[in-house]
Amino acid sequence: MLAAGGTGGHLFPAQALAEELVGRGFRVHLLTDERVRDYGKSFPAEKVHIVPSATLSLSDPLRLPARLWRLFSGYRLSRNLIRGHAAVAVAGFGGYPSLPPLMAAAHLGVPSLVHEQNSVLGRANKLLSTRVNVVATSFENVRLVPPEAAGKVVLTGNPVRAVVKAVAGAPYPALVAGGRINLLVFGGSQGARYFSDMMPGVVAALPADLIGRLVITQQCREEDLARVREAYGKAGVQAELSPFFMDMPRRMAESHLVIARSGASTIAELGVVGRPAVLVPLPHALDNDQLRNAESFERAGAGWLKPQNSIEAAGLAAFLAELLSNPERLKEAAAAALRHGRPDAARNLADTLQSILDR
Repeated sequence: MLAAGGTGGHLFPAQALAEELVGRGFRVHLLTDERVRDYGKSFPAEKVHIVPSATLSLSDPLRLPARLWRLFSGYRLSRNLIRGHAAVAVAGFGGYPSLPPLMAAAHLGVPSLVHEQNSVLGRANKLLSTRVNVVATSFENVRLVPPEAAGKVVLTGNPVRAVVKAVAGAPYPALVAGGRINLLVFGGSQGARYFSDMMPGVVAALPADLIGRLVITQQCREEDLARVREAYGKAGVQAELSPFFMDMPRRMAESHLVIARSGASTIAELGVVGRPAVLVPLPHALDNDQLRNAESFERAGAGWLKPQNSIEAAGLAAFLAELLSNPERLKEAAAAALRHGRPDAARNLADTLQSILDR
């Protein structure tokens, strides 16, 4: 059984592990929340179970009893599911929907692990880290691991789905003088209004010769599509906009440069495909996980970190103009991104889970 919060950042690595496990002959069930309807359409689970859960927060004490009751309800359901389906192991991928199943596994003595996608241990995984057999990580030196769980840490990398591995290490597209420049802009599986607000002004401030060569693929919220399309049209830029691209890995492989948030799945996929990126971390993320992810990517020489509060249109336009006029620099960063990636992460994680079962 795999347990994950219902966002792309949690479900995508869980899906990658599921694909590997199914290939090894395991039967996989998914325990998650209602958001799976948006991001779990291709999840290779024999069955999907919706488990009650809630976020624990002391900032709203009046709601705490109801939230604790929902978590307890999820725990009871998880116990029944684990017993009823005779689960041999439970793997969690973070988010509070993973908390009830992993607590139930620990109390039933079922082998378990948690996987942390970010370079900072998330709240749910931190609570679970002392109760599971293994804490699998995507980065070296993950922060906020409790001292008593430090001996359980195993570096596996962050698994990516089969559709990403299909374009792993795709040759960097030639960036020739006067030729088209493919720019991919996205803000993660939930989109980012910030890029819809910011990017048209940045593009308009680029030199005219670059604007004429630019082809933008950008993820926008539904309500932002019309105004962003109009802004790019006025600037004379060819752009394809959509709330969600089902073939995002292919588009990433075709891009010369990516501008994105720095969620864990984004970093993992950039590394496996091997594409340079300008990363703008979500400024108010818990524990600054996106900032730490971006710092790791930048240290590797694979991209450039731009804090959101320091960005202004003319300055970013000047930086992009310099980058896009230097094909060798972009090609070197693409190679560095590839070195930063871990294409075997799903296999590593499945091997780690198998080793727990073997013991």
